[in-house]
Amino acid sequence: MSNGTKIMNDALRMVVLDCDGTIVDSQKAILEMMYATFDAHELERPDRMDVLRGVGLELSVGIERLLPEQHDLEIKELYATYKKLATDFREGGGHHDPLYPDADTVIRALDKAGWLLGVATGKARVGLDHMINIHGLHDLFVTLQTSDSAAGKPSPEMLHNAMRDTGVEADFVFMVGDTTYDMSMAVNAGTKAIGVSWGYHEADELLEAGAEVVVHSYNELFAVLEEMTEI
Repeated sequence: MSNGTKIMNDALRMVVLDCDGTIVDSQKAILEMMYATFDAHELERPDRMDVLRGVGLELSVGIERLLPEQHDLEIKELYATYKKLATDFREGGGHHDPLYPDADTVIRALDKAGWLLGVATGKARVGLDHMINIHGLHDLFVTLQTSDSAAGKPSPEMLHNAMRDTGVEADFVFMVGDTTYDMSMAVNAGTKAIGVSWGYHEADELLEAGAEVVVHSYNELFAVLEEMTEI
């Protein structure tokens, strides 16, 4: 691990977590809905890895990057189809995206240890609310930043909004995510960046994009955060 900046234990400090690929393993649902969207518009299904590598981007951006460079399709129509499928999926009681191992335990431990907790995600707010409610995490997060209320990653706007909501200074904010978009957002916002290896981008990519360290489990994440904030 790199030598992260040490901060005082009694300073206001915040962990901002990405959602898909960081808190929950959502790839099954994302792939199903993206394939169904392309099917509905009679388009060739995109490659599985191409879909997953776009997770974390604002939805319309993620869809457009799956299309041929030269196309005459209306992105807003595909976007609307995907959103309707996602709504039907939630309201129809579709399978729930599972938490990654030890996510619940460690998120609660961070809260108990005095960390402020936030989320910054490419999801819409309705999708994020659904996720944190079904997993019983709704009382733990003090700021929720989504792509329908701020510019998508790697814009720093979501992190700027999280800092505005909480009053935490950038040096004491740790963005945790699984994609280069998360790391670039943190760099652009002037916060710390921690990558996780269990999501959709490789560890070396995360380090190149600005991660100070890449962790391989939630328990390791807790230990790294506590170490980086020791006096």
